Amino acid sequence: MKVLIAKPGLDGHDRGAKVVAHALRDAGVEVVYSGLKRTPEEIVHEAVQEDVDVVGLSILSGAHLPLSRRVLDGLRAQGAGDIRVVVGGIIPPRDVAALTALGVSRVFPMGTPLPEIVTFFAKAAEERRA
Repeated sequence: MKVLIAKPGLDGHDRGAKVVAHALRDAGVEVVYSGLKRTPEEIVHEAVQEDVDVVGLSILSGAHLPLSRRVLDGLRAQGAGDIRVVVGGIIPPRDVAALTALGVSRVFPMGTPLPEIVTFFAKAAEERRA
């Protein structure tokens, strides 16, 4: 299983993304970390190039809807619509349904227990490979 953890937009805080990346690595997942302030197009390119199973977007800036839309549209345009996209960070509950309608597989708000995140990623990767 291979996961890309990405920080789209201008948000410069990545502690949470790094904590999730380390938890996934500890669980035996291959993790690629994009670094800070990536464009959705850069994230799509890296996801396709690295042949990941899941893209995890960490967004704290409040721009989760347009950034997620651009990543999802970009993946579909590249023929990689089967790569699952999840979003974590500061996501208001009112926006979860909108993210799901865009095609986001799961939303992990701040405070989601790490074992819950790891379990989801493992299941998502198994489903993609099947």
